[in-house]
Amino acid sequence: MSRYVPSRRLYWAGCLACALAFLTAWLALRWPPLAAAAVPLLFVGVSSLWLGLRPPIEIRAEHLKIGRRVIPWSAIRQVDRLYWRSPLAVRLRLSDGERLWLIYPGDLDSSSSLLRHIRRQSRLALIEGRPYREFWGEAAAAGPEHKQAARPRYHLLLPEDEAEIERLYQQLRTAGRIDNKNSADET
Repeated sequence: MSRYVPSRRLYWAGCLACALAFLTAWLALRWPPLAAAAVPLLFVGVSSLWLGLRPPIEIRAEHLKIGRRVIPWSAIRQVDRLYWRSPLAVRLRLSDGERLWLIYPGDLDSSSSLLRHIRRQSRLALIEGRPYREFWGEAAAAGPEHKQAARPRYHLLLPEDEAEIERLYQQLRTAGRIDNKNSADET
């Protein structure tokens, strides 16, 4: 089982941004142009709080659990990731036609690990528009038209050197061993 918990930094950043938004709004009562800064701060604060308070995601052998919701791997029919990596946003299409957004605001490594786990476990799903086996590069049932090509053979030696090595090998096989002492005395 793997458990992915959202980054708590987002929660604290959201609290800080909301506090700054309220402070800026209070100061805007005296100087109205500050209201232009309070609105984006409030938006960033609420967004960060929402991301920081996302439920944990658990990967188990038989299902995916998002908070209290349990989704069996056999129910996932399509897995599509948005282009950015952190926060991770994955669109899941389930067997009953429901579309579900999975948003995980964690660090880059745990986001990639979560995405890899989801892709690996969703065996019946189209992953990024491709079937599971094709996406992971697994060989499909090989037919007669899909025969493997022979591996290329690279020559490391010249043909004369290969012949010399073959001759020495045959000589070694017939003698059983090469006696270096006798060959040194003969010269």
